Amino acid sequence: MEELIIASNNAHKIKEIKAILGNFFPRIISMREAGLDIEIEETGSTFKENALIKARTVSEITGKPCLADDSGLSVDCLFGAPGVYSARFDGEGHNDEDNIRKLLKEMANADDRRAHFNTTICLYYPGGRYLIAEGKAYGRILTEKRGENGFGYDPVFFSDELNKTFAEAGEQEKNSVSHRAKALLNLENMLK
Repeated sequence: MEELIIASNNAHKIKEIKAILGNFFPRIISMREAGLDIEIEETGSTFKENALIKARTVSEITGKPCLADDSGLSVDCLFGAPGVYSARFDGEGHNDEDNIRKLLKEMANADDRRAHFNTTICLYYPGGRYLIAEGKAYGRILTEKRGENGFGYDPVFFSDELNKTFAEAGEQEKNSVSHRAKALLNLENMLK
C-alpha cells in the first residue's frame, strides 16, 4: 500500500503497530520521522473523538494516511472515570504516581473494583475516509501497587486474563492481552 504515519513518537507503540500492520503498510513512521513537531490538543469527550482528532490533523498536514489512538482506564464504581482524563486524572503536570494515589483514594471504600482499559484506534486516509477499531482489557483495581514493569495504572490493574497486574507481567505477556493489541487486531481484520 503506502506510508503510514503514527500520531505518536512512542517507539514501543510504533513497534507494536509495525508487528501487526506491517503487511498492509510497508513503511510505518513516527510523527518525528515525518518531520512533524506538533502537539495536538485532545479536546474530545470520548476516546473515539480524540483518536479521530489526532489522526485527521496529521493526515491533513501530511496528505498521507495516519493512525492515532486514545487509551485510558475506566473504573465501574467511578462511572467510567478517569476515562479520557486518565493521563491527567490528578491534574495537568501530574505524573503516574499522583494519578494512582488519587485513584486509590477515590476508591478507598469501594467494594466493586471492576475496571477495564480502553483503546480506540483511528486509521484516517486523505480525503476523509477512516476506520475505527476498539479493544478492551478487563480486570480490577487493587488496593496497593504490585510489580515493577509497565507504566500508568499498570501496578494497580489486575488483569483477568493474566491473573496478575500488568506491572507484574513481561512486556510480551502484557501485549498479548492488552487493549491496544486487541484494537490493532480488530483493525487488521477490517483491513483484510
